[in-house]
Amino acid sequence: MEKMRLVAGMATMLAFLAVAGAGRAQDAGEAQKGAKVFKRVCAACHASEAGKNKIGPSLFGVVGRRSGSVPGFTYSKAMKTADITWDDETIDKYIANPKKVVPGNKMAYAGAKKEAERKEIIAYLETLH
Repeated sequence: MEKMRLVAGMATMLAFLAVAGAGRAQDAGEAQKGAKVFKRVCAACHASEAGKNKIGPSLFGVVGRRSGSVPGFTYSKAMKTADITWDDETIDKYIANPKKVVPGNKMAYAGAKKEAERKEIIAYLETLH
């Protein structure tokens, strides 16, 4: 009886690990797609390298960072006072409609309307640390 419980428990754990591993592979695939979308949509104004600001601030390490906090970048007053921590949800809302999330920001981008592209961009941004 004890062996049966042990085998059942191990089978459950292996099934869980298989599902978790599939999720990571999917995230990696999304991040690869996101790198391509980033180059097409974001890279003209934002660098993915640390310490390299362009028209917009570097997005290296943006996930978990406070808004308006990249050294050496001159932010709009709206962004400096937005008091946002960039997580998946806030990044998604922001890149969908920057002017709605931070009215008065100086980013000249209308927003990414496709949810799949936003998820891919966010998956890529999560790799920049």
